[in-house]
Amino acid sequence: MKEFFHGKTFKILIAITIVIFAFLLRATLTNGFSTTMSKITGFIVTPIQSFTSNISHSVSDFFDKFTQAGAIAAENEKLKSENRELTKQLVEYEQTKRENENLKSYLEIKEQNPEWEMLPSAVIGRDANSMFFSFTADKGYLDGVSPRDPVMTEDGLVGIVSEVGPTYCKVKTILDVSVNVGCYDVRTQDPGNLSGDIEMSKSGNSKMSMIPRDSGCAKGDIILTSGGTSGLFPKDIIIGKISDVQNEKDGKSLYAVVEPAADIPNIKNVLIITSFRGQRSENSQQILEEDPKDEPEK
Repeated sequence: MKEFFHGKTFKILIAITIVIFAFLLRATLTNGFSTTMSKITGFIVTPIQSFTSNISHSVSDFFDKFTQAGAIAAENEKLKSENRELTKQLVEYEQTKRENENLKSYLEIKEQNPEWEMLPSAVIGRDANSMFFSFTADKGYLDGVSPRDPVMTEDGLVGIVSEVGPTYCKVKTILDVSVNVGCYDVRTQDPGNLSGDIEMSKSGNSKMSMIPRDSGCAKGDIILTSGGTSGLFPKDIIIGKISDVQNEKDGKSLYAVVEPAADIPNIKNVLIITSFRGQRSENSQQILEEDPKDEPEK
């Protein structure tokens, strides 16, 4: 034991103790003890406080996000509902706009032809395999449509109803080789027969044949329906105008290339004439090729 108290280790411990005591004594005398302890305490406590604060903020952020997610979901649902309502209003606007356009055409033609019964109708489909631009309209026999009813626009004749369903009908156009229309040149009064032609239909035209050899028909003349004896079309519907006149191969008559007044490839709305003076009373769904030709009115 004596050796410990006289040893080097003991002396070092005594020296450290004296230094610490002196430091504490000085801190006490200068009122710095509490400050020193505060620093020591702060050095230890600050990281703990920072850690717990971060945890608190994370938890708070989590619940804030959860609350905000509910608010965002509610706002999204409100926006979706408003968008559905706007879409509905847009559809109604477009439908009303189309109906008004159809009604305007209907009233104008009805005023000129009060004895006609007509139905405004929209094109709802086209036959992709048809080179003659046949189409489907949204009126059928429940609306009073029958096979062979004439179809037109405010610009001119389009074609004829070839098939009828409950709420739709199919229309063959005047570009179709199976459709025949009695017609005449409004300037010269020369009669003829209008029908589709495969070659002419490629450029959107029809052929007026059976024109008298001595006819004065010329480019620019307007062609109208003649009514004829078959009762398929009313009289004096505009068909189109002549773009060229040529001799038939037999040399006995002329034919004319007729450009339809109606924009047949792009029409969206039509008028179906369900009744007119002189209309054929029989309504069958025979293929139009089997019908007698609409003989021109002499």
